[in-house]
This record gives sequence, structure tokens and C-alpha cells, in this order.
Amino acid sequence: MARKTSRKPALSGPFWSIEPERLFAELGTTASGLSADAAAERLDEFGPNLLRPRKRVNAFLLLLGQFSNPLVLILVAAAALAFYLKDHTNSIIILVIVVASGLLGFWQEYGAAGSVEKLLAVVRIRTMVRRGGADAEVPVEEVVPGDLVVLNAGDVIPADCRLLESRDLFCDEAALTGESLPAEKTPGRLPADTALAGRTNSLFMGTHVVSGTALAVVAATGLTTEFGHVSERLRQQPAETEFARGVRRFGFFLLQVTLGLVTAIFAANVLLKHPVYDSFLFSLALAVGLTPQLLPAIMSVSLSRGARHMAARQVIVKRLSSIESFGSMNVLCSDKTGTLTQGQVRVRGALDAKGSDSGKAMLFAFINAGMQTGFANPIDAAVKAQPGLDLAGTRKLDEVPYDFVRKRLSVLVQREGRNLLITKGALRTVLAACSRAETAGGSPSPLDEVRAEIEQRAAGFSGQGLRVLGVAYKDVTPAETITRDDERDMTFLGLLVLEDPLKPGIAGTVAELRERGVRLKLVSGDNRLVAETVGRQVGLENPEVITGTELHAVSDEALPVLVDDVDVFAEVEPSQKERIVRALRHAGHVVGFLGDGINDAPALHAADVGISVDSAVDVAKEAADIVLLRRDLSVLVQGVGAGRRTFANTLKYVFMATSANFGNMFSMAGGLLVPAVPAAAADPDSSDQPPDRPAGDDDCRGPR
Repeated sequence: MARKTSRKPALSGPFWSIEPERLFAELGTTASGLSADAAAERLDEFGPNLLRPRKRVNAFLLLLGQFSNPLVLILVAAAALAFYLKDHTNSIIILVIVVASGLLGFWQEYGAAGSVEKLLAVVRIRTMVRRGGADAEVPVEEVVPGDLVVLNAGDVIPADCRLLESRDLFCDEAALTGESLPAEKTPGRLPADTALAGRTNSLFMGTHVVSGTALAVVAATGLTTEFGHVSERLRQQPAETEFARGVRRFGFFLLQVTLGLVTAIFAANVLLKHPVYDSFLFSLALAVGLTPQLLPAIMSVSLSRGARHMAARQVIVKRLSSIESFGSMNVLCSDKTGTLTQGQVRVRGALDAKGSDSGKAMLFAFINAGMQTGFANPIDAAVKAQPGLDLAGTRKLDEVPYDFVRKRLSVLVQREGRNLLITKGALRTVLAACSRAETAGGSPSPLDEVRAEIEQRAAGFSGQGLRVLGVAYKDVTPAETITRDDERDMTFLGLLVLEDPLKPGIAGTVAELRERGVRLKLVSGDNRLVAETVGRQVGLENPEVITGTELHAVSDEALPVLVDDVDVFAEVEPSQKERIVRALRHAGHVVGFLGDGINDAPALHAADVGISVDSAVDVAKEAADIVLLRRDLSVLVQGVGAGRRTFANTLKYVFMATSANFGNMFSMAGGLLVPAVPAAAADPDSSDQPPDRPAGDDDCRGPR
């Protein structure tokens, strides 16, 4: 039995205006969430959490669709006309070509549809739900009203939800409200007439978490969500690829040329007093002959082969037409972590303000990494892997999660009878929160006395391609909660030095991309010294660096010229990534963007080819056209080759078919346009020969 389309549970009022206890009762859920059996029943009752029902591949409709192409319809019409005129041979030939082309296209597309469906299951978007008191990941489409969802930074919000608990929660709601800045969300009850933008206690399907954590109860799914109500208006068609645009323009050009030639030939035949009916049929035959009949099948074959070729190399193509964009891509924007580098961060050490090894700085960084619950990241994983450290005697009290504005993370812990606020993050922002610095002796001194030395030492590490974070702390006893406002007047404890070595052979891969006409541009949030060093090590043509601060001063009109010349962008903000991509496209480039973070989604949307990885956050995988199961630029080199082969194979057929057809048309037209020979001239017994010409003069042997 087919599942119903999504419908809304019956509530006594808007879910944002109902008391939580009453909302729980009306949704039939508890603080432990739904049971697995109850969730399965509700999935049947309310339908899958989809804006559009998932369609199974219908073989008959797919086969029928092969014959809906305008070029194919012209051929079918020509076959019918030939059959009506009793030209059965030509009619059968045309129909055989049409049927063979349709069957070939059907076979390829049917196989491709099944393959893509299986491949996309690998990168299925999932969300964390609490069912029966335990947290588990389920596919987004299986979320039902009454589910409790657990959200962290980078998660896609799977449905319309009422917020129950939150911690420094900010959500990107630009798709619904048009507001570019993240919206802060807090629990509470709001009036029923609260406008969409003012519903601070609600989370909406189609948006995502920028920072913070949350627990929420699902109130509406699928088409009954706010996003579902306006899905037709908000649904964006994928941008037309450069190749598709070229094929379309070529088709219009071919149509114009064909109509012009056919009209001219028909008019010339009529003027030469050939039968109008025959002239019309001949002109129609020429029009049919110019049509590249196998073009749909050729494109289908090329795309399918390209997708399978890339899938064998751990590249999942979510949109087949994006393969062709690989072929024309000439700029690839990428971060360095995990792409140019190994993505396996290692801790080199922790130093105090004077440059001496600091066990205390390492311990406090370990506590910060081990206690944070915002979202997993390789830096914290590397810090937690340090031997000889543990969290014994330490109890977590509170947390302020990392976000991309503060660029730091704070936890409040109880240790040795004191409540300590420990902060770790970008050196610049940590220093901004400090007024003192602690040296090896343990006595603090004014930060201004050692700040220049700290920054100089950090610059030296950055010049070696190492990453430097700051660690600070503050005694806030007896406070048991903290906010971002507490991150001030802290004591700087030391530097945390990290390394992420370059991938073996990455310089050769970058050179190979360059040989294929693809220029790599490094777009990173790291400081300019690290970015410049990495850019030089991998062999970028122009390692000159432009920072995010400098980009702010560049106008939109001047930016396309600037980004065309620069290969390294450092200290960029999330919104600037999208701006860089759009400027490159405005400069005439076909741009690919490789990203996996929360802040990469706008740039992935803006690029001609959005590329992500299987380990990326949900919002990045959702925005990408292509997902890599292995994060390696060498895979993209192969992808560029596959795209160009697809492009070349299609163009070869188009040019071969049209040139041959045009040649045949002109030869046929030339033969038909020769003025008609009078019947008397063709009669050997005619008496119209000149009287003074001997009868045998037309014989080279002379008179017999």
C-alpha cells in the first residue's frame, strides 16, 4: 500500500503558541521521544517527510519520454508522411533509426537512474532523533511529528520544530526570511499571530544550524511545513551548465540555418517551375536530413558512462549534467585542510607567553576539547589524543559553543574546588578576550608587555605552515553558568601549535590540474602566513595573498579583476567565499568549489560545480552537485578528464552528423536546382540539330 502524502497533526493552535506540556500531549510524545513502533506507525499515518513524493522509475514513462524530443517528433512526422506517400522504404529506415535511438536512450537512462539512486543512498542526509530515550540517526524522510531531534552546528533542520532546549543557537533562515544574518533562537512561548521572522522559539525545515546546540520537538513535516507551503515559489532549478547552454544555442542555430536553407531551396525550385508538391517534399526531406537524430542517445550514453567511470573512483554524481561542467571548469576554489593537506591534525606542542613548553596550557586545551559537545572537529580530536592527560577530577558545568563570529570555544568546568572558564580558539580572538598573560612562573603580567612577543612567535610558526591557537582561562567561582559576555578580562595561558602536513604528491596533482587548464585558488580562513606558505609549497602560480579585511575594501565592480590575478585568499569570512566565486564567474570563468563546512553552502550553491565530501556536514552535502567518497584532488583530475571526454564525444557526433548532412543536402540541392532539360533535346531522333552539322560529327571516330 502506498504511503500517504504528508499531512499535519491536529493541534489546538499554532505550535509556537502552545505550552510545551500541552504540545507534548497533543503530539502524543514524551520527554523520551517516540518508540520505534510508534514512529513507524506515524510514518504510515502522516507520510514521508518530503516536499515531493519520491518517484520510482517508471519504465513505460521513461521509454515514452525518449520519443518526446522535438527532433524525434520531426522524424516521426517525416516517417508518417513518407508512409502516406507510399515511400515505404524511407519510412521504415526513419522509424528504425527512431526506435533504435529511443531504445538505446531508454536502456542507458534506466540503468543510470538505478545506479544514481543506489549511489545517492550512500550520501543520504540523516538527522539525530531521540526515540525511547536513546539517540539514533535516521534518514530525514523518516522523521515524523512528535519526534525529538537533537541538533548541533552544521545540521540541517529536518522539519518544523518547537524549540525545547538550546545553547547559543543561531540558525541560517535566509531561504525563508531573506535575512542574511543568522537568527538567534531561544525556547519560550509566543503569541499565535507572531510573524515568521519573529518566531524565535521555532525551527524551520530547509534552514540549518550555524552554531550552538538544541533539542526540539517536530510539529510538522513535508508539505505541511512553512517551506512546503512556499516550496513551488522557493524551489530553484539547477543552474544551466555551460555545456547545456552551448547545446541549446547550437540547436537554435541549426534550426535557423535549416529553416533558411529549406525556405530558399523550396523557393528556388518553385521559381524553376518544378512541381510545388515535389519541391515541398524535397525541402521537408532536407530538413529531416539535417537533424542529428542520435544526439539524445549519444548524450545519454556519454553521461552514463561518465557517471559510472567516476563512481568507480569513489565520486558520486548527484546531477549528471555536472559531469559536463567538469569538462569546461577552468578554476577550482578549495580550502587547504584535507584537500592540499592530509587533514590529520597533529599537536606539535603548547608554549607559554615566553615560548617555553607549557604543560598547563596543554592540559587546559585538553579539558576544553574533551568537554565541548558543539560538533566534532579534527583539531579537538588531535588534542584529545594527547597521551598522559585525563579528565579525572574535572566536572563540566556549562559551555559556549564555537561560532564563526567569535572563532573561539569556551567551557565552564569545576576542578580542584574552582569553577574555571577555559577558552580555546583563533589566536587573535583569544587575545582580544584577555587582559593578562601567565608565564612559566605562574604569575600573571599585563598582556600588553608580552603581546608583541606572542604575535611575533605565532607569525614564525605560521610562516612554517603551522597553525597556532590561543588558550586562556578565568576563575569565575562560584558561577555555574556562562555566556559569551563572560569571555573578557581573561588570562592568556599559551599557544597551541598544530601541524597538518601536505599530502604526498599534491604539488604534482596541482601541476597536472594546471596542465589541463584548471587553475587552483586557495580560499582559507587561516591566517595569511599559513595560507601563503601552503600556496607556495603546492606550487600555485601567484602565491600573493589577499585577506578578508582587504576584500571588504574592494568594490563589486573591481573584484572580478582582482580575483582573476590572485590565487590565495586568507582570513576570509563565510560570506566572502560566495562573493569570490560569483566574482570569478562574472570574470568569465567556469568555477568549481570544493567545501565541506557549515560556511561553505552559499559558495557551493554559487559555483558552476559544487563539490563536497562524504564526511562533510549535512548542509554542504545537500548543496553539492558531486560528493567525493575520497577527499583527493587526484579524483578531480580524473573527473575533469571524464567531463571532457563526454564533451568531446558529444561534439564529435554533432559536428560529424551535421557536416555530413549539410554536405548531402547541398549535393542533392545542387542536382535538383539544375535547370530542367527540354524533352526534345533528350530525343536522339529529334530533327532540331543544326543543318550544317554532319550527322557523324558527334562521334570521335569520324564518319563510318
